[in-house]
Order: sequence, then C-alpha cells, then structure tokens
Amino acid sequence: MTTTTTPPTRQAEPIANSLTTGILPKYVPWLLLVTSWVIVGSVFVILMAAGVNENFNVVGAVFFGTVLWVIVNYVVSRVYEGPRPAMNRFVTSLVSLAFVIALLPLISLLYTVISNGIPRFDLPFFSESMRNVVGEGGGALHAIVGTLEITGMATLISVPVGLLTAIYLVEYGRGHLARAITFLVDVMTGIPSIVAGLFAFAFFALILNQPGIRFGFGGAVALSVLMIPVVVRSSEEMLKLVPNELREAAYALGVPKWLTIVKVVLPTSIAGITTGVMLAISRVIGETAPLLIIAGFTQSMNYNLFSERMMTLPVFVYTQYANQGTDAQAYLDRAWAGALTLVVIVMALNLVARIVAKVFSPKLGR
Repeated sequence: MTTTTTPPTRQAEPIANSLTTGILPKYVPWLLLVTSWVIVGSVFVILMAAGVNENFNVVGAVFFGTVLWVIVNYVVSRVYEGPRPAMNRFVTSLVSLAFVIALLPLISLLYTVISNGIPRFDLPFFSESMRNVVGEGGGALHAIVGTLEITGMATLISVPVGLLTAIYLVEYGRGHLARAITFLVDVMTGIPSIVAGLFAFAFFALILNQPGIRFGFGGAVALSVLMIPVVVRSSEEMLKLVPNELREAAYALGVPKWLTIVKVVLPTSIAGITTGVMLAISRVIGETAPLLIIAGFTQSMNYNLFSERMMTLPVFVYTQYANQGTDAQAYLDRAWAGALTLVVIVMALNLVARIVAKVFSPKLGR
C-alpha cells in the first residue's frame, strides 16, 4: 500500500509593482525645497546676528536655497531611484532654478516695497493730502485721485481707438493702408514716454494758446499715446486667434459681417482683449516723465481733469524722494507708501481683469 505525500503549501509572495518601486513620493522634492530654504535662511539669520549682514537677505536666501535643493534633490534621487531618473530630476531642477532666477527681481521688489511702505500704509495716508504739510503726516489722497482719473480717461480714449484699429487690421484691412497703419503702430510702440509728454504739452499749448498749460486731461492724452499701440497689438493677436470656421458659419446663416464681429468674434476673444487692456494700463500707470511735463504736480486736491495741475502717484513718489525736507525719513516713508499703493492698484486691476475675462468669456461646456 503506497502513501502519497502532499507537498507543503507555500504562501504566495507579494508581487512588487515595478512601476512604483524605487520612485520618490511626490511630496519629497517639495519637502527638500522647503528644508533647503530653511537651512540657507538660518545661515543668513546667523550672519545677521553676528553683524556680517545688517538685514535679512530674502533674495539671497531663496536663490542659494534653491541651488542647494538642486544638489540635494539630485543626490537623493540618485541614491533612491538610480542614475537615469536622477539625471531627469536634475534637469527638471535646473529649469525650476531658471524660473526662480527670473522671479528674483519681482521677489526683491515686492519685499523691498512692502517692508518700507508698511509704516505709512495707514488711514491718514489715504484720507489726507499734502496741503500745508512740511514734515510728518499728510497723505496721498490727491495723488491717488489724480492717478485714477488720468488713467481712467486715458483708458477711455485708448481702448475704443485701439480696438477699432485692431478690428480694421484683422477683418477689413488689405493693401497699402493696412501696411502703413501696422508700420505706424510699430513705430508708436517704441516712442519714449517723455516724447509723448512733450507732444501733449506742445499740442495743447498751441491749440489753447497757453504756453505754460498744465492739466490732467493733457496727461491722459499723453498716456493714451503710449497705450494705443499696446491695445492695438494685443487685440490684433487675440482677434487672429478666433477660428475662421466661426466667421464662415455666421456668414452661411446670412449674418452680416459687422454683426458677426460684434456677436461672434469679439465675445470669443474678450478674455484676451481684456488682458491686453490691463497690460496697457499697467504699462502707463507708473509713468512719471510725461505727467511731470503736462500734468505738473500740486500738494492740494484737484478733481477737475480740465483745469489746473493734478498730482499722480508716480509724480508723488518722485517728488517725495527727490525733494526731501528737514525730516527726510517722513518723506521717504511717504514715497515708499506711494509706491506700495501703486503696486496694490495694479494688482487689483489685474484681478478685476481676470474676473471680467472669466465672466464674459464664451462657455465651452455642454
């Protein structure tokens, strides 16, 4: 009688997933980046405590921390993942380093403006003017009102002219006239800002027969000379991106060309056009030279664009920094607060532009 023996059963071994084995988790590079910034930042704090540096260098900490992250990220990836994935991460880290280097001027600007502008970023700064103020105190209400009025009027002048010019170049323009307009727009793009101010000053001095004329509307005209080519170029490129199939579909239904432009072309490109307008506003809202020439400067409130001198924030910052009185720190604080206010206004305008573009852009979902 023979007996059969059954072989012992073996437990199934877990199958390793070759697609995820030896791959760093997604949070590790970010953790290494933050750790690198903290380490380099701690070194800068120690140097500041030792008296080597007077202030904490944010730009240096971000830059050298990112460089340290590139090295550490490559070493950790090579040990854990192998040479080929490590080289891939190294090249990706270099691209990220180039992006950080491009952002360093913006980081430095924001840090400097915010740190120096906060001390006078208070209620009196936004509710008082500089009338009869020679030392501490005072504010930039007159400059804020002047900036908003002059820039708003320049926008009202530039946007219709620039948008209609772009529509003509894309939808109607052919031949020598269109090429001449394109050439002139390119020439206007390179006009120095002070030339625009001189043009507005000479124009109104001759038309109104007032050699020493200074008023806000002249500043708006000078800024519009700088805004129009930016609006034309940005709007032209956005209109060109509208597919011709949309136009042809409207024409096939018997829609006139002008109505096709109003109902199809412009709503399709409204997001890009709004962004271009905001870029044009950001381009001119910080101009100082043309406004010094034609709008002048004053220490008092002036709500009338068509009469007397009008203060603007760029000119306010320039005059506070260049013409310091006995209490120089008070003038410097007001100058930095004015610069911070200008940055906040530009950021608010860009936020409004994004909201407008999102609300009015065509809905592609079903």
